[in-house]
This record gives sequence, structure tokens and C-alpha cells, in this order.
Amino acid sequence: MIAEAIQDAEAPAPLPRFSGHESFALRYAWLPKAYRGLSADPGLFGDEERAMEILGIGKNMVRSLRFWIEATGMAAAPDRGRGFELTDFGKRIFDPDGLDPYIEDVRTLWLLHWTLASKRERPLFAWDYLFSRWPRPEFSRSEALAGFQAESRKLGASHSETTLGQHLDVFLHTYVPSRGGGSVEDSLDGPLVDLNLLVPVGERRGEGGRFETVFGFRREAKPDITGALFDYCLMDFWTRLDRNDDTLSLREVTVGQGSPGQVFKLTEDDVRARLEEKGERRHELPYSYQPSAVQGLLTLRRDVAPLTLDTVYGRNPDHA
Repeated sequence: MIAEAIQDAEAPAPLPRFSGHESFALRYAWLPKAYRGLSADPGLFGDEERAMEILGIGKNMVRSLRFWIEATGMAAAPDRGRGFELTDFGKRIFDPDGLDPYIEDVRTLWLLHWTLASKRERPLFAWDYLFSRWPRPEFSRSEALAGFQAESRKLGASHSETTLGQHLDVFLHTYVPSRGGGSVEDSLDGPLVDLNLLVPVGERRGEGGRFETVFGFRREAKPDITGALFDYCLMDFWTRLDRNDDTLSLREVTVGQGSPGQVFKLTEDDVRARLEEKGERRHELPYSYQPSAVQGLLTLRRDVAPLTLDTVYGRNPDHA
């Protein structure tokens, strides 16, 4: 599972991550570049000058990329003095003979989004808060920033408005196309923009009486989230709950923090239909689902082998 690829040996209950991305959203070419660089030299990011030369990006971008390779689960730094280790997830996706080394498959985009937005250990604050805990279907920048400030105070943190605003802007730039302007590099959109998951839905007056964009989550059916991809992420979510319980309610799958319903912005009807419709599956389901007029219930099937990335992509690992 993706969750097993992202490890951090720091304090048991650290704060969510509000920074580290150096105000740069993830770019399309960065992960394939980083994979090639780390395959040749696991210590690459320990020497920023050399990393700049090899990767062809500036110093702040090197630091940002170092953040994103961990955040997406491509690599981990179990011992920060010894560089990065490519994870099984990173190798299976980005190896030259992997499942999607150049991020050309929409399933890879959904997997990267899933990894960013469903973390339980050191979650990315904007992703965790806006996808799983924001109480409304839409927001403006000023509304989200006010929420960030309130949550930061609850955590006992002392983040400046600048830090919180930069974190929010990185989140927005990750999912919303840029409007042009700036340098060529600054105007490049990242891969998750293609998911069309966060879209402008209008304008309204913000603080000071100025109009600002209102963003909404796209909640209609998403057929590009295949049955295998949904089941893989569902089981990943179940594993992250870390509890000795072989059952999971429909409500937890739909609105639980970091759940497939929340992270993928699926309606309860959509989630229920996916659990009830098994015809599209080419794999054996690792759970059974019992519909109910009140609340459906999933039961874990321990006799079924765990789903793998090869299952998601419909590949046989022996004949990839």
C-alpha cells in the first residue's frame, strides 16, 4: 500500500506540514527527473549545487522537489544523513520499465492526489483540511485563509499569515490552471490540474469589498477512477485506520477523514454504487459489502490477497 511507502521517524504526533514546498507546486517533469537522479545517486539532494546542475532547476526548486518526492511517496529519508531511498511505490510507477514513468495515465494522477490528500502521518495541512474537513462545497481564498488561521491557533502554532497564504496558494496552483503571466517556468501547470477536481464556480465580495474567485469541488461521477483504483485506495484507507476491526461502515468510506469519498469528492450515492457494482472488477474483492436501508457495512475478507499497483493498472507483474 502507498501508506507503507511513506515513513517518518520523527516525533509520534508532529504538526501537519504547512511548508517545505518553497512556494512551488508540483511540476509535471519533476518526479521523472527526480527518479532518474535518485536512481543514479541516492544522496543527490544532499548537495544542492550538484542537484541544480543535474536536474536543471534552481536552488529553491531543488528544495521544493525534495519536499514533493517525500509527499508523493516516491522516496523516503529513513536516515536523513544518508539520502533518500526510492520506495516500492516509486519504483513500480517511475522505473523505466514501470507502470507509468512519465505520468501519462490518469490513474497515476489520481494515485498521486490520493497520496497527498489522505495522509495520516504528518499530513499536508491544506490537503487534509480542505479535502476532508472543510464544511462547505466551495470556498474563496479569504475564507480558506481564515480557516487556516483558526486551525493553526487550535494546534497551538504561530504560523504567519504569509506562511499560511503561501501554503494555500500552492494548494490552489496544484489543482487550478494558471492564468498566464510570469516566467515560462512559473506558468507551467502541474499534473494534478488535469484532474479538474477544483474549479472556479463564480465570484463574490471578500474583505475590503473586492470580488474574489470562488472555488468548488467537482462532485459528479468520475469514471476515470476505475473500480480497481477505488478498491486499492479503499483498502489503503482501511489499513491506515490501524484498528482491529474487520468491518467498515459506508459512512466512514464516504465522509471519514482521508476516505475515498472525501479525497476523491464522491457522493454517497456514487460510493454506494461502486460498492454494490462488482461487474467491472477483474480482481477478487478483498471485502464484502452488505447494503442496508440505514447504513451499509463492509467486511474484510482475510482470505483474499492484498491489491497491488499492478491490479490498479490491469497488469500482470510477471508480464509487465
